Amino acid sequence: MSAALSYIFFSYISPSRAKEIKTKLGTLLQKPDSAIDLIIPYPEKPEKPAKVQKPSPEEAWLWRNSLEKLLQNPYGLASFRTFLQSEFSEENIEFWIACEDYKKIKVPAKMAEKAKKIYEEFIQSEAPKEVNIDHFTKSVTMKNLVEPSVSTFDLAQKRIFMLMEKDSLPRFVRSNIYQELVK
Repeated sequence: MSAALSYIFFSYISPSRAKEIKTKLGTLLQKPDSAIDLIIPYPEKPEKPAKVQKPSPEEAWLWRNSLEKLLQNPYGLASFRTFLQSEFSEENIEFWIACEDYKKIKVPAKMAEKAKKIYEEFIQSEAPKEVNIDHFTKSVTMKNLVEPSVSTFDLAQKRIFMLMEKDSLPRFVRSNIYQELVK
């Protein structure tokens, strides 16, 4: 399976389910005689996203000038993320969300593990979802990783927030997704 096809296929299902399917497909490709044993079962209950209430047009209107208000609203965050995915530029919002999740971790060992994962996925050079931050910010973040704390990614997260506010938010406001919300 090509890398691009794998990414598209596995981005629509949960990571654990994707790993299970990928393992079985790999085995199937190596041993075509045992295909009958490798039927991929579907889960009993499909995973359903949490229901989020659609905002009023007035509330959505407020988002045009405030990325903070947009990101605080679950529907706004989901709409913004969908928009960025449609532009193939979702790494910034994914990094921002990962940082917000990271700040909720209380156990130091889990914090260090998550910090490493965020660094490898978004910060390090040639990372799969590398975000565009300047050398100084990257350097400060790397120093913070020596002793991870709640504020390890604060500077990088602020830079990405400013980038989304300056660049992504205006494009989102002009998009059909947003225009439908304010009608």
